[in-house]
Amino acid sequence: MQQPLDARTKLLAKSPFPLMIELAIPAVLGMVVVGLYNMMDSIFVGQMVGDVQMGAVSVSYPFTLINAGSAAMIGVGSASALSRAIGKKDQDTIKKIMGNLVAVVLLMSVVYMVIGMVFTRQLLFLAGAGDNILTYAEKYLRIVFAGSLFVNFFQSSNMVIRGEGQLKKAMTIIASGAVLNMILDPIFITGLKPYGMGIEAAAYATILSQFVQAAVTLWYFKKQSPHVKIGRIRMDGTLLPQVLAVGISALLMQVLTLVQQTVIYRVASVYGGETSQILLGAALRFWNFSFVPLWGISQGFQPAVGTNYGAKDYDRVKKLTGVFITAATVLALLFYIPAELFPDKVLSIFITTPGVAASGSANFRIMFSTYVLQGSFLIAVTLFQSLGKAGKATWLVLFRQIILFIPLCIVLPMVGGMGIQGVWLAIALTDALLVIVTIAMMLSEFRKMPATSGVNR
Repeated sequence: MQQPLDARTKLLAKSPFPLMIELAIPAVLGMVVVGLYNMMDSIFVGQMVGDVQMGAVSVSYPFTLINAGSAAMIGVGSASALSRAIGKKDQDTIKKIMGNLVAVVLLMSVVYMVIGMVFTRQLLFLAGAGDNILTYAEKYLRIVFAGSLFVNFFQSSNMVIRGEGQLKKAMTIIASGAVLNMILDPIFITGLKPYGMGIEAAAYATILSQFVQAAVTLWYFKKQSPHVKIGRIRMDGTLLPQVLAVGISALLMQVLTLVQQTVIYRVASVYGGETSQILLGAALRFWNFSFVPLWGISQGFQPAVGTNYGAKDYDRVKKLTGVFITAATVLALLFYIPAELFPDKVLSIFITTPGVAASGSANFRIMFSTYVLQGSFLIAVTLFQSLGKAGKATWLVLFRQIILFIPLCIVLPMVGGMGIQGVWLAIALTDALLVIVTIAMMLSEFRKMPATSGVNR
């Protein structure tokens, strides 16, 4: 029983900057591999099958966020409850975490699998997919929905492992499956392409990788977890409302990304046709990947800030927030600089048709111009989730995905004849305005915290 005590003490007592390094490095590295996991289908399909099929994978991606959003909701909510319970030494809550999680995941996965597989074509039609893209995307997405249970279980449970403070183990499990997917993608595509199943091969590789991750995660909670075991599988009436209240912001972040990107593809089809959809598909794949290491650093932040808040060390909560925001901003520069200096080269990772990537480079530079601000946004959302401040986390997500973005995306193309350029500008302008809201809400929360006293160590 020494390991849980050591992990808790480390989160409560280690100097903020070394703690950030220790928590963030495995989280960032693991999530970068996971980001490659999500991006590799597009790269391999684009390079080995074709541009239209790559566009089909990109158009399908937002709908995979239905599963990801559900997993995030139950996982983030459970991890937040767990880290605060560890800070308070609340063993009763700790024992209920995984049984409640598994019960909810089972129910949601069955519902999403059935609906997703039955209404695949209708969902893709909402994104404005053209005839060629729609045909391939339907084949790809239906297979992905068939693996709903695997992806929901391993993703939500992995967040609980992070909530324990076991960042290295969490990222080892999830990164191993990502590496497996990257190995299987070219093998499956090469083997099945001659039978006319190039894009389906990428989906099968993804499903198999997710199954392996789910199996390894189940073994971890049965044999290795220092804090949490899978006990009685049932929805707990006391714990579930806490989990859902906090997790709803994580769900909205994923599902509203689906809405946001569906609007992007729809408006792009009006102003630029299939070529604009392909360009935006490539740009958004890189955009989504560039967020992954920022997600990683925010996941390192979650157990640290949640445990210290549970222990009532409010001064340390503020210090940790500042350190992690600074680190996330520096990390963002690693993607911001090459995207601004070499936009055509970045787009060429996904697009092989001569001249297409170059035609979108100026707009891609506009889109990415405010990306460097994203570190503060993700840390702020994670802060509110970790403190159990569900309302504030939810409002930040709504501002970014809906309240600011959708009106700008619809209106800007009509202003001054901007057309398709207005879609790219809407993304950048949304993030610039959002950072002002984010900083104001964070400072307001800090002012409400009492002075640190009676730390529960």
